[in-house]
Amino acid sequence: MNTVDSPELLHQLVIDAAGRTPDAPAVHAGDTTVTYRELDRLAARQAAGLHAAGVRRGDRVLIWAEKSAEVVALMQASLRLGAIYVPVAPSNPVSRVRLIADGCAPALVVTGEAGLAAGWGDNPPPLSGFAELSTVDSPVPVEPVGPDEPAYILYTSGSTGAPKGVLISHRNALAFVTWAAAETGLHAGDRLANHAPFNFDLSVFDLYGAFLAGASVDLAGAELSYSPAELTEFLSERGISIWYSVPSALLLMMRHGGLLDRPVPARLRVCVFAGEPFPIAGVRALRRAWPDVRLFNWYGPTETNVVTSHEVTGADLGRTGGLPIGRPCSGATVTLAPDAEIVVSGPTVMLGYWGAPPQLGGYRTGDLGRYGERGELEYIGRRDAMVKLRGHRVELGEIEAALSRHPAVAQAVVVVAGTGIDAKLRAVIVPRAGERVTLLGMKAHCAAHLPRYMIVDEVTVVAELPRTANGKTDRAALAATP
Repeated sequence: MNTVDSPELLHQLVIDAAGRTPDAPAVHAGDTTVTYRELDRLAARQAAGLHAAGVRRGDRVLIWAEKSAEVVALMQASLRLGAIYVPVAPSNPVSRVRLIADGCAPALVVTGEAGLAAGWGDNPPPLSGFAELSTVDSPVPVEPVGPDEPAYILYTSGSTGAPKGVLISHRNALAFVTWAAAETGLHAGDRLANHAPFNFDLSVFDLYGAFLAGASVDLAGAELSYSPAELTEFLSERGISIWYSVPSALLLMMRHGGLLDRPVPARLRVCVFAGEPFPIAGVRALRRAWPDVRLFNWYGPTETNVVTSHEVTGADLGRTGGLPIGRPCSGATVTLAPDAEIVVSGPTVMLGYWGAPPQLGGYRTGDLGRYGERGELEYIGRRDAMVKLRGHRVELGEIEAALSRHPAVAQAVVVVAGTGIDAKLRAVIVPRAGERVTLLGMKAHCAAHLPRYMIVDEVTVVAELPRTANGKTDRAALAATP
């Protein structure tokens, strides 16, 4: 792997790669390819533009725009000034972007034409287009910062209804990226697919793993994210060698994009999935179709990035339950609290939530785990997915795991529909091709594997599960469906 020794700063990765291999491709965006020399120069121009607009060390730069090489360069430009970039997916309405801006008080919001024309209401934040940032020719020096200073903020949904910002330092990000690059054998000849939006932590490896190794990253635009056939074509035709996405994206590509009906993508050597459980039937199908592609199941919330890893082996194909989330990685220490909650400490744990006290000690993930027979950690659900129903504590993840073992079931999600005495367990099921799923059949299957109080009351059959902007299953939408 062509990397510098012990990298400490995210923006130094591009500067170093431009010095080593200036003509190597860095970013592919559609028909546009930007080399490391070009990316370095564009970041330098944009840094000068940001500086001219008043951005200084510690300021926030909110970026609300479609994926592009310019957006990637703007992230780098912000870091060179010691500023903190805040990526927001273009799918967010202006009302939510305004909530985020009100929360992090950016020195500048950089957006496209539609964003500039949006109705921001009273006292809009300072706004700029991309063109204005590239007109300043006078270079500015790179601000010296330390590895423990903030680099970016990723906003996630908050339990109170307001977005909350996860504040990540250079060290937090690079502790994961350097481990992941070594684990996957990342090298300068690789081409990574960036499927996740930039505000989703999966994108961190796509971008900074590529820059660490002097490899290239291919940006999959938002228009591809919900088109499984085009995404499947993208994987093969763009010569992707490392793929990283949520399992839902792969399942959609398998069912509706013909992913497994064509030859293995010629250059693909690593496929990583994270963010939610991957049904074991889907893992088996993928392993059979791609016997020589390394498959990894990574785990970690946004607040810690990836902290456990499991590489799929032949032994996993006989499992009746889900894949383990594996063993600690990225220098993290992962333990189970007495109530089985997964607790993480170590270099990847966030600085804290923006505007809140710093994160001190281990981070309690809200996820529940247990150790399997081989000592690997297994994910068994969310604490907030443990509900009390009919006087019993019910872990929805356990019901989902049982349903997923039924031969007719491709995917299963269980939600609580209704409240109080009217609350019911609703299973939303995607059947396997050619299979029929019935309420009676699912009740009988649950009765064979679960206590009586965990037997589902309703079954809804769907062609595919609704997804959030980050590609995860939208449980709130399923619970709200009549």
